[in-house]
Amino acid sequence: MVALTLSSRLDGALGGKTAKALERAFAMRTVGDLLEHYPRRYARRGELTPIASLPIGEPVTIVAEVRRASERRMQNRRGSLLEVVISDGNGELTLTFFNQSWRMKELTPGRRGVFAGKVGEYRRSLQLAHPDYELFDDEDRARATAEATANLPVPIYPATASLASWQIAKFVGMVLDGLDELPEPLPEDLRRAHGLLSYRMAFDRIHRPDFPDQVEPARQTLRWHEALVLQTALLQQRQFVRAMSATRREPGALLERFDAALPFTRTPDQVSVGDEISRDLVGEWPMNRLVQGEVGSGKTLVALRAMLQVAQSGGQSALIAPTEVLASQHLRSIARMLGPELAVELMPTLLTGQLTAAERRRVALRVASGQSRIVVGTHALLSDATTFADLGLVVVDEQHRFGVDQREALRAKGTTPHALVLTATPIPRTVAMTVFGDLDVSTIRSMPAGRAGIESFVAPIADRPAWFARVWERVAEEVAQGRQAFVVCPSIDAAAAGKPAADEVADVPAVDSGEATGDGSSRKTRWGVVQVAELLSRHPAFENLTVEILHGKMPAEQKDAVMQAFAAGSIDVLIATTVVEVGVDVPNASTMVILEADRFGVSQLHQLRGRVGRGSVPGLCLLVTESEQGTSGRARVEAVAATLDGFALAEVDLELRGEGDVLGAAQSGARSSLRLLRVVTDADLIARARAAAEDILAADPALLSHRPLSDEIERRVGQQERAALAKN
Repeated sequence: MVALTLSSRLDGALGGKTAKALERAFAMRTVGDLLEHYPRRYARRGELTPIASLPIGEPVTIVAEVRRASERRMQNRRGSLLEVVISDGNGELTLTFFNQSWRMKELTPGRRGVFAGKVGEYRRSLQLAHPDYELFDDEDRARATAEATANLPVPIYPATASLASWQIAKFVGMVLDGLDELPEPLPEDLRRAHGLLSYRMAFDRIHRPDFPDQVEPARQTLRWHEALVLQTALLQQRQFVRAMSATRREPGALLERFDAALPFTRTPDQVSVGDEISRDLVGEWPMNRLVQGEVGSGKTLVALRAMLQVAQSGGQSALIAPTEVLASQHLRSIARMLGPELAVELMPTLLTGQLTAAERRRVALRVASGQSRIVVGTHALLSDATTFADLGLVVVDEQHRFGVDQREALRAKGTTPHALVLTATPIPRTVAMTVFGDLDVSTIRSMPAGRAGIESFVAPIADRPAWFARVWERVAEEVAQGRQAFVVCPSIDAAAAGKPAADEVADVPAVDSGEATGDGSSRKTRWGVVQVAELLSRHPAFENLTVEILHGKMPAEQKDAVMQAFAAGSIDVLIATTVVEVGVDVPNASTMVILEADRFGVSQLHQLRGRVGRGSVPGLCLLVTESEQGTSGRARVEAVAATLDGFALAEVDLELRGEGDVLGAAQSGARSSLRLLRVVTDADLIARARAAAEDILAADPALLSHRPLSDEIERRVGQQERAALAKN
């Protein structure tokens, strides 16, 4: 038989039928895919225990004799149940097997053997369901074998209904037996410095450890493999970008006039990040920078200054935003910051899907001719009909709302344009090194002076029902002081069935395993925009207040009119979906009520809260939840109420949601191309791996002297992941 490699196909290693089952269950195609399906925990076979004193719920190993066996059809489900009674002379125990009639031929009365499994109880009788067993002829030898293996760790694998853990263990053993020696992707000096195992030994010991203390060194070695491969791939992508040439965009009079007219002094972080961007724009390769900062920290100002630097040489900038409300808000904000003279010169233009055909033609002409040097829009910017005269800068706002394909479609409208990615969702350092490892990362931490701050409170109406009425009284009190309020709902109409709209919360984050509320119940949404509007229309305290609604299904002109009226102070209370999550800037808004807050993610709650407390008016955020104490939904809400530090909340959010598919196009959720590496707990290891990858590539940019590492990157980072990285 030909020795197996990690790239060997499973159908050649295990046969077509088994390979199809593994591909169907886990998308495995190669030996490497199977060996990287690591045990999630390890059981012990248990000590040799008398049946009379078996502990329920514990793994045990016993030596016993088969007394009798019988098979019967099951009443409530298809198939048969085989029941085998065994005894060690002092007590009896039942073994149960579903749909395995063939075992009757070997488990015949009088046969003795070693039986191992987890003790259960059914109708006051002890049982082992689907136990492992070994029948024997020589009892003394079998007892010795049982005692020798009693403490051997038993790997327990992630399994499915059709593929049990013990079957996966058998397949893993088969490929390990046929596996050739493996080349070492980790350089020898790195392995020695960190006390790591050989690649082959790491696989052996994580899948077939002789002792429990062999597992962790194997895990650590394999974590290093993941970290070094990922960081080297990301740094290679940065090399590819820096091999491109870019048009130098020198600063000039436009930027000087803008800075001179600013009515405030830029914060130290705004200055330092602005300087980093300015240097990037005159560099030899295209800028590829991520700017992260809290809501209201000045990311738009930093981006606008970059646009002015690009405009100095006649270049155009395109800012793509995830919603029409946000795009319109950006346009108004940019025009206001530019002032009348610069706005006339640069002609900032809005392009969205809601424009009439005539409006779209006028906008398209302005953009194609280069007359408009700042273009703000939604997905309409990606249309084939949208062309630019000289696209020099692409700005992506709220990057998590866009797939890499959409960002690449916009960048393709220019010749290696510079790219600036903005996010108000703070990113932990290790995520920045993994998900965005090929981007340069800038952080705006300091906030502009004059902010009054925000107080946050949880209103746990499951515990304190009377607090629900107090929420509305509190809103009315704030409005009575001349302030305004948001009320955010998880849906448009809680009574309507069907697929939720894009600005509705369809479900809580993946960490809640699909539970609709995070509190273990399956209750439907109770509060939609429609229901809250109806409630407040009958509330005495709101009788003389102006209350309006806003959601994603309203026509664009109506949405824009409502937002402008709210910004102008004509509306007292705005009832909305998450369409107000980003970009809405109303300094007079003091109060944010979020209903069924447990349905939202940590970052989303933090973003929504950031809509208030933006001026000199103190902010108040009331997080209303029916989740019980101790549930994951309640934990999210309480975490947000406990701190205004978005970076601390980002760590909480990461632990709850998972790090996303860090090599592919997906950027959030529990699915991850990482197997053992965790960006929260392995922060130091990732940083060391990045430093090692930088040293390797500095000495050997093409990895000609590191062929095993290059091959491992090729195996792990396929064409699809490479394409995703190239677009990032």
